Amino acid sequence: MYRIFKDDCVIFLIDNLEFQEKSNFYNWNDFNLQNFLNDCNKNISSDIFLYHTDLEILWEEFKYSFKLIEAAGGIVFNSDKEILFIYRNDKWDLPKGKVELNEKLKETAIREVQEESGVKKIEIQDFIMSTYHIYTENEREILKVSHWFRMYSHDNKKSILKPQIEEGITKAVWKDINAIQKALQNTYPNIKMLIKNSLSRG
Repeated sequence: MYRIFKDDCVIFLIDNLEFQEKSNFYNWNDFNLQNFLNDCNKNISSDIFLYHTDLEILWEEFKYSFKLIEAAGGIVFNSDKEILFIYRNDKWDLPKGKVELNEKLKETAIREVQEESGVKKIEIQDFIMSTYHIYTENEREILKVSHWFRMYSHDNKKSILKPQIEEGITKAVWKDINAIQKALQNTYPNIKMLIKNSLSRG
């Protein structure tokens, strides 16, 4: 299953008939994706399940409707089990950015975390998951695939975080579990899902 976010809409790409009886279940070959995206932009649509017998064929065909951008970033923990957040576009977010030419995903993730937050001494522990979201830029629909890694910061508590102002980031802060719960009230659905998934893994 692929879970793809578009504003407040969620698109599930599936290859089983578990949700066949639902009113928001559609066969991919009979579905008008552009109409659905237009409705999402107008906030008059909701979650849907798009079905095809072969999930990977469905994913490949789905991608053709968009400009695809790949990014990588991290959920960074420190010795106090706090998580590194950035504040951009009036929402709490996690550091990530576009993959550059000939760059490996892990290299992108480390570079973007360092650039966007000022954290220097970090190491990747493991891969968490990929998230998918659609947004509009210059009247074109973009599908961003973000690859997320769990990281650990060796920076001490006195190290100063430096948000990347030129990228619209106004804050870079460590948040404990209580502050994290507050931040989740003002973040993106895919970030909320990612944080909850990461915390459940301990």
